[in-house]
Amino acid sequence: MPSEPTGVGRAKKAKVLRKAPSARKSKKPILDRLEPGEAQAVLNRLLADHPGLGAEAERIAESLLGEISAEIIADEVDDAIRSLDLDDLGSRAGRHSWGYTEPSEAAWELLQEVVDPFLEDLKRRMDLGLADDALEVCRGILLGLYGVRDTKSNEFVGWAPDFLEETAAGTVVTWCTHGIKSGAVRRDRARSLRDFAEESTPEWAALIKRVASRIR
Repeated sequence: MPSEPTGVGRAKKAKVLRKAPSARKSKKPILDRLEPGEAQAVLNRLLADHPGLGAEAERIAESLLGEISAEIIADEVDDAIRSLDLDDLGSRAGRHSWGYTEPSEAAWELLQEVVDPFLEDLKRRMDLGLADDALEVCRGILLGLYGVRDTKSNEFVGWAPDFLEETAAGTVVTWCTHGIKSGAVRRDRARSLRDFAEESTPEWAALIKRVASRIR
């Protein structure tokens, strides 16, 4: 039969047992380790089990979505575009197993990839009926694109010189028309960008006005 632990052995065993709970407490909470999809599933289950929390969840969601400004979006767009460099271009352009990609085409694709999330955010806010927030995102995208238009200071953009203005035009069209059937509302939205263009993107004012004038 195993011998009974000595006094020293019992003390060590008790010390280990005392440490066990604190070790468990030091672990990172499971909610902090969830992937976005898993966190969404938890929220859906919580709201299904406690419908009374729905209004509070909506209030918090609107508050989070509303913490935005054109200047913040502009800085993020500017940073995203300036993060691209010629090494990125070199890895995308040239001959590959699927064929040859022109440098200008590769540059356009890479620029589109970094700007697309902002355009999707614009559409998302419009779909949610958050018109004021969507307008801030729209203006922020235009400001961000405008800020990197100088190809002398941004060599990467020089490989796709038409991207910025074409994307700016597309952003105006999205703001004016996405999910909107009323011609009057579309025209009101177009007018909301004209004064902004004059003040904040003067070199593109004619472009933005021309695009806005075609909105029906």
